[in-house]
Amino acid sequence: MTATLGGTELAAGIRAEVATAAAELAAAGTPPRLAVVVATADESSAWYVRSIARAAERTGIACSVVDLGESAPPDRIRAELDALSADPAVHGIILQTPLPAGAVVEDLAASIDPAKDVDGANPLSLGRLAAGLPAFAPATAEAVLALLDHHGVPLSGAHAVVVGRSTVVGKPAAHLLLQRDATVTVCHSRTKDLAAVTRTADVLVAAVGRPELITAEHVAEDAVVIDVGTNPTPDGGLVGDVEAGSVTGRVAALTPVPGGVGPVTTALLLRHTVASSRG
Repeated sequence: MTATLGGTELAAGIRAEVATAAAELAAAGTPPRLAVVVATADESSAWYVRSIARAAERTGIACSVVDLGESAPPDRIRAELDALSADPAVHGIILQTPLPAGAVVEDLAASIDPAKDVDGANPLSLGRLAAGLPAFAPATAEAVLALLDHHGVPLSGAHAVVVGRSTVVGKPAAHLLLQRDATVTVCHSRTKDLAAVTRTADVLVAAVGRPELITAEHVAEDAVVIDVGTNPTPDGGLVGDVEAGSVTGRVAALTPVPGGVGPVTTALLLRHTVASSRG
């Protein structure tokens, strides 16, 4: 039987912790504030930003959405990030993707003050994470570890396979798993015989952004599978990177989509904002 590794309960606990901390900070004269910079008309991104704003409001964190328009030039985006980084009233900054043509996220994210880089997008933050130094990890990658811990999945000595090598999830998740003494393999589009590699995983993290890429042939019996994918369907729903129907009954545990990694990611962004406001 396949257990469901839901994230709703964990996310609610984190939000409750954040709400208490935000109230204490506001009473002390430092109300936490988050700014989300948007330069896209992508509807899935708009939905995600709205979910962040709603969660922030419920926990007592002020959230400003700075919409620069889908044709904003890189210099305009960079100037906004510079201004927010210099604003002492702002404690957390998120640069939402996708970005307009010609804008490179790594270049622009370098303008985010690392102390306010609550989604770990600045290359300096990523470098510190890789070196095992204090830094905000990308929230989605951290959510993978938080879910595994919440559900009591042992990592020390386990073989973890990460499918996807993005700087948003794949690479930082691999570093976080290494820090927990897992043996980590990272797969990508040039991996030969993907299924042969993924079947060796005790813990499989699917973070490639391809709907239902991972099927029963890719998983070992009793593996724990974390599905990071959130791929829109024509009917307005979401499917993950894992074909849930084919792996259910074979793997030991699987995160749902939606309701798995997503709510934990949003809650961790708020936790990071509170941590930043504490200085």
